[in-house]
Amino acid sequence: MPHRSRFGLIAAGALLLIGLQSAAPPQAPPGYLSSYRWQIDDPRFGGFSAIDLSGDGARFTAVSDRGSWVSGQILRDASGRITGLQAGPVLPLQDADGKALRGKAGDAEGLAIGADGTAWVSFEGDTRVMRYDRLDGPAVELPRAEAFGRMHPNGGPEALAIDALGRLYTLPEGYEGMGWPVPIFRYDAGEWTLAFRFPRDPAFLPAGADFGPDGRLYVLERKFLGPGGFASRVIALDLPAGDAPPGEDPPMLQPQTVLETPPGLHDNLEGLAVWRDAAGQIRLTLIADDNFTFYLRTEIVEYRLPPDPP
Repeated sequence: MPHRSRFGLIAAGALLLIGLQSAAPPQAPPGYLSSYRWQIDDPRFGGFSAIDLSGDGARFTAVSDRGSWVSGQILRDASGRITGLQAGPVLPLQDADGKALRGKAGDAEGLAIGADGTAWVSFEGDTRVMRYDRLDGPAVELPRAEAFGRMHPNGGPEALAIDALGRLYTLPEGYEGMGWPVPIFRYDAGEWTLAFRFPRDPAFLPAGADFGPDGRLYVLERKFLGPGGFASRVIALDLPAGDAPPGEDPPMLQPQTVLETPPGLHDNLEGLAVWRDAAGQIRLTLIADDNFTFYLRTEIVEYRLPPDPP
């Protein structure tokens, strides 16, 4: 999320608290499972903008927009609802020289972990994507796409996802001339290309993405309504197998909204992980960025999508 001045953040938070205290509790949409407020007594804790889960939903990794990462185990009850987290320490992400990332250089927004454990992190302050063979080790910076220079300040590669073939996909929160449509960039064979597009609702901004076990690309979007709080939605995109011929516009994808939450139900949801539970149904696990403020929470929210039609 774009940075605001300290005064602006405090004023927005006060308005948000007043609005939420005076409003009737919003109703959760179908499929809602649980919300778990996560707290650790660590000054580095907070600002989590992306999350990745193991295929069974048991382990997680999250990155913070202050250049940190943490991983651990998700504890669940018999029905699969989250009851707790057992997490390791919050550690710094490193640059190529093994030094801790700081300031704008550490504004991590997207996370994708491949089948071999390689982690990829996108940054929006200094617009780039880094590869980590180990998250506790030094990074390797990927080539920067020319299009990255047209992304808005603090609106760079907000979402990051990896497909079954190991190809990376990213999309910006803000883009030069962006209104319609949203560009999706793909990294394959050492270069970035504009692979797909999809229409954008001007009220929503992309925040996170993940490929589901069904092969579809799920995109988390959010909007901020001032005293009304945050509203979020998740769309699903079916990606065609082929690319557009050279010189032609990339395919325009048609999104399907699979989840939309009312304003004020959840906090600032920014990260998304999609997986299949033991019952065979797709789950959406979302994490909220507290922006290191007193009026937002770090919470993990889960929804279950309806079963696929026969």
